[in-house]
Amino acid sequence: MGRRCPARPGAGCELPGRELSGGRAGSLGPAGAPGGPVTVAPPPLTHVLHLEVTVDPPIEIGPTPAGQRRVIPITGGTVSGLLTGRVLPGGADFQVVRTETETVAEARYVLESDEGETVYVENLGLRTGSAEDIARLRQDLPVDPARIYFRSTPRFETTAPRLAALTSHVFVGSGVRHPAGVVFDFFQVG
Repeated sequence: MGRRCPARPGAGCELPGRELSGGRAGSLGPAGAPGGPVTVAPPPLTHVLHLEVTVDPPIEIGPTPAGQRRVIPITGGTVSGLLTGRVLPGGADFQVVRTETETVAEARYVLESDEGETVYVENLGLRTGSAEDIARLRQDLPVDPARIYFRSTPRFETTAPRLAALTSHVFVGSGVRHPAGVVFDFFQVG
């Protein structure tokens, strides 16, 4: 049984076992039941990790079809919160500067707790700001963090039982770039 939807907007749409009535968002209900507004509460955020990451100067790869490619070696750092320890050297942040106001980043690195537990991190991010502010960041000059949008979606892998929540939840991050490195706060989405 397939989906049956009329071609004209607002006429309703029947799906197996459900009905979208009136073409309104939030009016999904069981077939035959009156549609009513459905409210979805925003998920809570719980702070889980604070990272201070040190980096070396970028390696400029050059222009690519996607934008200006650069690689920023990660040299170390600290982590606190759900675990206390360090950021191991050897990771990197693989960036594409898409426009003069937008950079997409994909960082991969390893955290090590004081107890010897390791956590692999893959952190996808987006940083935007005015052309002037982004130019200052690329020159390692300070910029007011409130003027830059820097968000990420970290994913974690670990075999440490006490850190299992890192592998079974969704996380978001908020970052600040400064001349010596990057500061991140990661939040678990409830």
